[in-house]
Formats: sequence, C-alpha cells, structure tokens
Amino acid sequence: MKAAETTALPDARGRFGRFGGRYVPEVLIPALDELTAAWEELQDEPAFRGELEALLRDFVGRPSPLTFASRLSDRLGYRVYLKREDLNHTGAHKINNTLGQVLLARRLGKGRIIAETGAGMHGVATATACALFGLPCVVYMGEEDTVRQAPNVARMQLLGAEVVTVTSGSRTLKDAMNEAMRDWAGSVRETHYVIGSVAGPHPFPSLVRDLQRVIGDEAKVQFRDAEGRDPDAVVACVGGGSNAMGIFAPFVGAPGTRLVGVEAGGRGDADGEHCRSLTLGAPGVLHGSLSYLLQDGDGQVLATHSISAGLDYPGVGPEHSYMKEAGLASYVSATDAQALEGFQALGELEGILPALEPAHAVGWLLGGPLPEGSTVLVNLSGRGDKDMETVRRALGEPPSDRPRRA
Repeated sequence: MKAAETTALPDARGRFGRFGGRYVPEVLIPALDELTAAWEELQDEPAFRGELEALLRDFVGRPSPLTFASRLSDRLGYRVYLKREDLNHTGAHKINNTLGQVLLARRLGKGRIIAETGAGMHGVATATACALFGLPCVVYMGEEDTVRQAPNVARMQLLGAEVVTVTSGSRTLKDAMNEAMRDWAGSVRETHYVIGSVAGPHPFPSLVRDLQRVIGDEAKVQFRDAEGRDPDAVVACVGGGSNAMGIFAPFVGAPGTRLVGVEAGGRGDADGEHCRSLTLGAPGVLHGSLSYLLQDGDGQVLATHSISAGLDYPGVGPEHSYMKEAGLASYVSATDAQALEGFQALGELEGILPALEPAHAVGWLLGGPLPEGSTVLVNLSGRGDKDMETVRRALGEPPSDRPRRA
C-alpha cells in the first residue's frame, strides 16, 4: 500500500477497515457532520491553507530541524536523526493540530473552545491558540496529572485558560476526555472540542492526522537531503498516537522502511501496570470509536500506569489499530526504566532533554533492536521541561525546590 493510498482512509463511514466510526450521543452527530464537511472543504482551500501555513512558519517556527544525533549514533551503531518537534513554540508537536482546529472552529462560528490534556502540552497548545485569537478556553485535566505536570497547569492559566481538575476514576487522561465529551454534548452549538490525538469519533482521527502529517512531510524531504534515501526505520512513541501518525503518514507502505510505534510498558505486564493497548489489548469502544484498548473480560476499561502522563491512556487511535492488523506498522513497548534511560542518554550524549513520551522511543532503541548500520528517524515530539520533577523523583534525587546538602 502506498502512502498516498492511506490518505483515502477513513471511508465515508469514518472507518479504517473495521476500526473507527462514531459511537457518540445523537446530539453530537450534527456537529461531527458539520466538522467533517468543513474540513473536506477547507483543507485544500488556498486561503485557509495559506493562513495555517503562515502561522506554522511565523508563529510556530516551522519547519522544525532534523538533527543528526552523532554521539547516540556511535553508541548504538545506527545513524539516528531526530525530528525536533521539541523546538516548536510551546515545546511539542501539539501546536500543529490546535492551530488548525481553532482556525476551523472560527470558520464554523464557534465562540468557545474546550480540550482535554494529560501531559499538559495539548492543553498549553490549545490555550495558546485561543489566546492568539481571543477565544475562551476550558481545559480538562485529571487530578493526578495536574500534580505531576504542575508547570503546564500554570502555563495554561497564564495564557488565560480555565483548567478544570477531574477527580473521577483514575484522575488521568481517560477521565479528562470523559468530562470534555460531557461538556461538549451539553454545549455543542457554541463549543468546539479540540481533541488532541488521533482518537475519538470521525472525523477527528483523520483530521488530527492530516494536521500533524506536516511532521512527516518535512522529515521525508530533510532525511532524503541528508541520506539520499528514506530511513530504514521511523520510530515514535504511541499513546493516543498523533505524533506517530504525523511522522508515519508519508512513509506508510514505503519500500524498505519499517514503522515502529513504542507504547508505554510502565512497571510490567500485569493489569494496571502499563499502557500497552496495541500489544496487550483487544478491540473495543472508547471515546467514540472502535479501536484497541485495555479492558477486562467484561469489557470494562482497565486502569493504566506510565511514568509519562501523555502516554497514560488505555486506548489508541483507530488508524494505528488498522495499521497493526494490516501489517503496515509494528508496535513494541518500553518500560518506565527504559524511558528514564532514554531520557538520560539523550541528555548526556546530545545535550537534549526530551519529554518522557519520546524518551520511550529512545529507550527502546538503546536495547539494540535494529540491524547494525540502520538509518533511523525518531520523532522527538516534545521537550523535557515539564518532566523534570518526575525524573528527579524517579532517579532518587531531591525535588528542585529543596537544596542539596553539602
């Protein structure tokens, strides 16, 4: 299957093979139809594309660089290139999606924006886009994540957003998305819900993919300029899966290129200890679409764990599920410990502190899973500022607000 052919998916019913669709309250169907029609009309409209591309260039700072990681490459025996989404304005790939969706919302006359967030980067990016255009913004965030991602809570509030703490369930990303969906169902006429990943009901999985594929489109050209060909492997972390779909999209079906999604292996393979939806889960319905998810024998969604708030989610986007079953990508996992190793390695070898999410991809590579001499493209989807206290605690160091003893 060629890369161009995958963009024909989903079909008219919002399906990627058997995955995707719309499993939502009837009140949301008109809004989803409206959004689908608007995106089909505007995605190639010169005025809309021109406005979005200008923002990506002049506000976000695109194109993001491709960095050859020379010392990491020497250690691994690979030629590793990092797609530097951490250098975007706001520090992650999320801004590519939020700017596009807020522009769409303005065209639809929606005067209020809501979002969910786990690691806080999507919340920050949504709040940033809303501040830019003068729109009110409400961000739902699980209580556990507001603690471990406190700097991003402060950033959202300073940008003018209202951060709503969700105390139900596991108090993480899943529960934040539940509350955002409830809000949207009750305010759909005036509100647009900026979903942050390639999850949710149609058209969100393809809409977010299309807005994030700027990552892969740039990287493909940059990699060919550097190496004269496509990479042997494209590697990205997978939670909901937007950064991975963004960099995978133009390489799907490319001869000789392996696509590898790295899930959060947490503390082990027992229920509640990981976020391995694709490698240990089964198909089911979550947040409006059919996809792989973590569930018990009765279909109840299981608890999850990851050191990374952005990967701490029991499901995954439906296109990833399709790609798994179609053999278009392979999915593996890295534990918390491996992610910490990746975090430290990139810092010490390359002077780059990654977010804990892409640190999983680096940690997986440290295990030497690819043939020696492989050329590798890694999506460095965010920077590590937000994770410093989590990393320090995990490594047994004192929190930064308490000085070390002499």
